[in-house]
Amino acid sequence: MADNVASLFRGTAAHSPSMAALARESDGVGPIDFCIPCNPYFPTPGMFDELAGRLREIITYYPSSADTITAELCALLQLPPSCVAMGNGSTELITWIDHLLVRESLAIPVPTFGRWTDQPMETGKRVDMFPLMESNGFALDPAQYIQFIRARGTRVAVICNPNNPDGGFLSRRAVVNFMDQLQDLDLIVIDESFLEFADAENDPSVVEEAVLRPNVIVLRSLGKNFGLHGIRFGYLVANPALAGKVRSMLPKWNLNSFAETVVFMLKEHGQEYMESLHLVRRDRLDMARQLSALPGLTVYPSQGNFLFVRLPVGAEGTVVRDRLLSEHRILVRECGNKIGSSSRFLRLVVRPQTDVRRLVSGMEQVLYGSRRGAAVPELGTGTSYSSGTAAVDRLISETNGVGMPLAAQAAAMPSLPPAQTWPGPAPAQAPTGMPGLVPAPAPAPAAAMMPPQQQPAARMPAPAPPQQQPMPAVAQMPGVAQMPGVAQMQPAPQMQPAAQMMPQAPPMSAVAQMAQMAQTAQAQAQAQRQQAPIPAVAQAPSPAAQAQARSMQPPPQAPAMPAMAPAPAAGLGQTGMPGLRNRGLTAAQVRGRTEPEPTPAPQPTGWPAAGAMYNQVG
Repeated sequence: MADNVASLFRGTAAHSPSMAALARESDGVGPIDFCIPCNPYFPTPGMFDELAGRLREIITYYPSSADTITAELCALLQLPPSCVAMGNGSTELITWIDHLLVRESLAIPVPTFGRWTDQPMETGKRVDMFPLMESNGFALDPAQYIQFIRARGTRVAVICNPNNPDGGFLSRRAVVNFMDQLQDLDLIVIDESFLEFADAENDPSVVEEAVLRPNVIVLRSLGKNFGLHGIRFGYLVANPALAGKVRSMLPKWNLNSFAETVVFMLKEHGQEYMESLHLVRRDRLDMARQLSALPGLTVYPSQGNFLFVRLPVGAEGTVVRDRLLSEHRILVRECGNKIGSSSRFLRLVVRPQTDVRRLVSGMEQVLYGSRRGAAVPELGTGTSYSSGTAAVDRLISETNGVGMPLAAQAAAMPSLPPAQTWPGPAPAQAPTGMPGLVPAPAPAPAAAMMPPQQQPAARMPAPAPPQQQPMPAVAQMPGVAQMPGVAQMQPAPQMQPAAQMMPQAPPMSAVAQMAQMAQTAQAQAQAQRQQAPIPAVAQAPSPAAQAQARSMQPPPQAPAMPAMAPAPAAGLGQTGMPGLRNRGLTAAQVRGRTEPEPTPAPQPTGWPAAGAMYNQVG
């Protein structure tokens, strides 16, 4: 079964195989689905029973015309029918938007939904792909995106809000400003297929802007929101001219009888639908918390009904996907075939907590277990990734982060004779979960932790210790020229005046003077810490500085300089990504918020209409 399933994934280009195909290859029983982003709480069991009872009627007769079904949906959502076109899934509408309204070029942030990149390329259009940076958590900066569009001269711009696969979200105000800045474009498309699951603000949709602007289309999905991907239906909202142009090209019976039955059932189940959205949002928080506790796994903030995760260093996404499927019957979306992503990333659909516990257990066994071999090898063993950030990871692991292969670094380093040992404590072993990090030295003396300008020992040349060997080139100290040995050390230019002023006193005078200098340095260091951020990583002291600091240690009565523990790199958490730590995400982080959580507004009891203002728009 495993070989057959692997072949299915290889033949699906930028998408995943269908659940029907997977079930056929696994004795007719499908896996737990963490791949297809669909609402697991809707329709209700009662609605499924009603559909099952009407199955013979539904599949026997023709449906009503698309105009009839569209009119019913518009009455439900309080949208003017002249501003709406319903399609056989949102992908059908993307196809017609490309054919009718994209003339030469289209811009889209990547990674994103594959049809926004594939469809225009299939018809010979230029697709300008704006990369969402992993270092920024895949967040979209609208201002930079606008600059990219202007520089490329693109005529059509697309934003997916929330974005698929990372769940990135833009506020309504940011999207409206984006449309204002690009009023001269041929077309702007705001894909809101997953917006129903967002809770970062109460009214994030821009559908009311679309009906009033000449060049804006908002795309919405019904299959994702209603948990019915098998019923291909979605719709777009635009001004009557744009919507009518698309609607005129659609077949009269492009919607099937299942779509018609569901649309006419919805008006009786608005409250259940609202409750289903609430449950998905709750499960998203709990699922993010559980996944973020896995060592080395990064969970990105999401406003969709899915979470984008980065696997630990060394984990190959296709291996993780295949083992989860074959050993645990869990289907996940590996994103190596998405432009702008790599096989280091998975998209995991939000599901009920019982299923999430099974997912977390399976991932623990696949990633870290030893029963059949963990999917995460030791750092540096060489894992082949499919695309995206993999090349950067390999470069860092092969060069230790300094741009030179490790073998070349070793050859360039002067070697120490066998009988001599490196002064000071041995460095700790570098953690295997982070690529390219140099092992941190053991805590240094307090004087060596001060900035170079305040290190007393660095300003006092001392006789070379016997049999001193050259220092390795990679350990060069800041502010001091390249040194073949401590015996030849000369003060740096910025330190010469202070060195000349310092008298060559007998040993006891030097000790007293060092005590006085330590007091002065302590006060200066305290003032600097109040005015400037603490350095992210303290410089390792040279062997000469360590020897002098030990020989010139002040008497016990002299106040000691408080040790400054090295601070972690800015924004770097235990998971290896900015701002995220293994202790779990807060609700605000998962929702993409930076301000305190607002008091939730009371939920309406009726169907969630798109906006009463549409009744006033002809």
